[in-house]
Amino acid sequence: MPARPTSASSSNLKRPWIKKALLYDELDRGRVRCKTCERKCIIPPGELGFCKTRKNSSGELITLQYGLSSGISANPAEKKPFYHFWPGSRALTVGSWSCNSSCPWCQNFHISKSEPDPSRSEYIPPEKFVSLVGEYGCQGTSISFNEPTLSLEWALDVFRLAKERGLYNTFVTNGYMTLEALRALRDAGLDALCIDVKGDAKMVRQYCGLDVEIVWRNVHKAKRMGMHVEVVNLVIPGVNDRSDQFRDLASRHLEEAGKETPLHFTAYYPAYRFSAPPTPVSVLERAHDIAVSEGVEFVYVGNVLGHKYENTYCPECGELLIERLGLELLKTNLEENRCRNCGRKIPIVGRIYLPSQKSR
Repeated sequence: MPARPTSASSSNLKRPWIKKALLYDELDRGRVRCKTCERKCIIPPGELGFCKTRKNSSGELITLQYGLSSGISANPAEKKPFYHFWPGSRALTVGSWSCNSSCPWCQNFHISKSEPDPSRSEYIPPEKFVSLVGEYGCQGTSISFNEPTLSLEWALDVFRLAKERGLYNTFVTNGYMTLEALRALRDAGLDALCIDVKGDAKMVRQYCGLDVEIVWRNVHKAKRMGMHVEVVNLVIPGVNDRSDQFRDLASRHLEEAGKETPLHFTAYYPAYRFSAPPTPVSVLERAHDIAVSEGVEFVYVGNVLGHKYENTYCPECGELLIERLGLELLKTNLEENRCRNCGRKIPIVGRIYLPSQKSR
């Protein structure tokens, strides 16, 4: 069932993007505590939380962007990046507005640093969005571009409808949702998360204003809940590009996610308020090699077109299993998700779509 319209104003019936929020506590003096993300903002009457997508309306927390879209497109799974989840498939991807992180290098700052704005948005009801998945020739849904947790209520309604139609559901996220939100997403039909860990505790606190322990907790919990997880680390020169940082991250990845969970080191390019030079390929290769030496079995280099570490190799015998060029799958060497050379089982979720199969 769609979220109930807030009772704050009868005019909200004409503004369907305003809904009662799912997760919050009522406090004294009309204040509320938002429980959507781990910032857990305490919001006085009439005020907004940190992300400016949720407002205290007379003691009731409302979301200001239910179904507001800042952009929609059909994207390859590899763009998220998902390399072990429905490889080669396409997900109808939608973004909204704002973020709960303060990263100064955000590539999508034009939407992540903006408050919800109906005049710049398209309102897309869940039923319409799910119907568009088939029209765009996609196999699933993805909420991305900005932090998807801020669209929690809409996501839950979309995921339930998508599941009824046999579609998969994904999140591309900073992983800072509460456990209550994560469980609600799982129960509604979230299948996979691409989680951007960003770096070590000091760096994530300094630049993003987040506690990385929460992010790693959610990596671990999402795996335990049965969802597919891939971990991403954007490598930024002078911020999180030291060998000891790569080693510590790989060690934590093994502890929380496991050796078979894909780990992506992606290249940074200057954006928003950050002007450090682009990540050297040699640094990404060093990160890859350190993670492999620590025991992570599937490590990838991203945002470097044509690099050999875009490909999937068998961790047992080194055979090339999935060859990629950027976001495109070229060929596979798997038989029932096993290496044709040595028989090693490769953790792939869903069907693999090669270019000739995508229209089928």
